[in-house]
Amino acid sequence: MGIGEDFEELLDNLQVLNSETISLRYGEVTSALNKEFRDTDSKTANSLRVGSIGRFTAIDGVSDLDMIFIMPSSSWDDYKDGGQYKLLKAAKDAISARYPTTTVKVDRLVVRVLYKDFHIEVQPAFELTDGSFKYPDTVGDGSWKITKPREEIEEMAASNNRKNRNLRRLCKMARAWKNKHGVAMGGLLIDTLAYNFLESTDVYDKRSYYYYDYMTRDFFEYLSEEEDHEYYLAVGSRQHVKVKKKFQRKAKKAYELCQVAIDASGQKNERQKWRDVFGKVFPAPAKLEQNAHAHVFRNTEEFVEDRFRVDIRFDMSVDCRLSSIAEGLPTVHVDRDDFSAHPIVAQQRPAFRRRYPKPSARL
Repeated sequence: MGIGEDFEELLDNLQVLNSETISLRYGEVTSALNKEFRDTDSKTANSLRVGSIGRFTAIDGVSDLDMIFIMPSSSWDDYKDGGQYKLLKAAKDAISARYPTTTVKVDRLVVRVLYKDFHIEVQPAFELTDGSFKYPDTVGDGSWKITKPREEIEEMAASNNRKNRNLRRLCKMARAWKNKHGVAMGGLLIDTLAYNFLESTDVYDKRSYYYYDYMTRDFFEYLSEEEDHEYYLAVGSRQHVKVKKKFQRKAKKAYELCQVAIDASGQKNERQKWRDVFGKVFPAPAKLEQNAHAHVFRNTEEFVEDRFRVDIRFDMSVDCRLSSIAEGLPTVHVDRDDFSAHPIVAQQRPAFRRRYPKPSARL
């Protein structure tokens, strides 16, 4: 298999495996709300899948699902004056009554429906004439806010077509990197940055899997060179997307790892180098022949992704002590966020300059 086939297999491995179960749960929630507010038990009407599922950028293990339930305009007068919590409570009660064994909670902006492997955040909202939605915020005295998910969905689809279907695939690969390296980035931020990158160049407009090594490398370089932002303007809707945590340092490391993987092209360790970027979802290296001492070794190493669904959504710091076995070097207390800056570690980090051919040079 070549590099193109490897990236195609990577994306196959990222497909959402429990999509039928997710659709079933969406239908159950929609039906309960339709029965309460619309006098119908339809499992599809008046419901809009939003978030990464709606933009078709989710990967297997997605745990945070979003939907908007479109309220009848005739009920606006019942909630418009301080009725934000009342609306969420009515939605919560409708779902709980239909599915009493399911855990359902009211949150600030949504109703959270908790299942074993994922949860659905339901946002009851009123559709406006321009296609946007007015939704409740229960903070303080309550208020109504505007969201424009249809514009995000439509622009993602349009750009994906313009970019030879590369946009959604890049978004999925970026999520694999996020989960592998613990990058605290929300899905809409990832999609917006991938969109901005591909819209800034035409290099990949007519290219596909065979060039995804270059494309991902260049994307991570693009991220690493971004200036600090408090927020970005979301794809399509242009609404504010908050940056929870700086991502440039981890993006630069990913760029360097991509460089190493490209440099290993055709070598036995090539796939392992790409696994260093994307994790175990990248195709495994071919098994080497067991050496003469294999019988004395039992591999007991375990990985969290083998036992649990991984969907990184938050950042954390770990205090540790960094020790060196080299004689005379001190034991140093270092925070995880500053780990790469420590001299014992930093001196081992290679410095890279772009030395690989542009994609147009590949024959």
